[in-house]
Amino acid sequence: METINGFVHFWEQLPANERIIVDIIRQIVVENIPDTFKEKFAWNVPCYYGNRQVCIIWPASVPRGGFKEGVLLGFSQGRELQNKNGYIKSGNNKKIYYRIIKYVDEISEKEIKLLLKDAIAVDDKYKAK
Repeated sequence: METINGFVHFWEQLPANERIIVDIIRQIVVENIPDTFKEKFAWNVPCYYGNRQVCIIWPASVPRGGFKEGVLLGFSQGRELQNKNGYIKSGNNKKIYYRIIKYVDEISEKEIKLLLKDAIAVDDKYKAK
C-alpha cells in the first residue's frame, strides 16, 4: 500500500468488505470525540489523538496489522479503561486493547461510545501542565 495522505485516499485503497466496517466505526468515533481531537495517519491507518493517541482503526488489508481478516478498533490506553462488558481485549499487547470486527453486526455503537467516553477521560489526565 502506498503512503496515505487523507481519509478518502485511505478509504479508496480498501476492499469493499472493509470499507463499510471502517465507515461505521469512523463515524461513531468522529461523532463522539471532542472537536479538539485530531485524525492523523500513522502506519497508513487513521489514528485519533487528544493529548496522546486515543484510538486507531486498522483494516486487515493494511500491512503490519498482524491479523488476516476484519478491521481492528484499538484503544491506546486500553488497560486504563473500564471495559466492563469485555468488548475489547488485550491479546499480547499490554497497552492497546482492541476488537477485531469481521462483520457489521459485530459493531456495538453502545460499547464503542462507552469506551470512547472512558478513553477521553483517561486522555484528560495527560494534559500538558
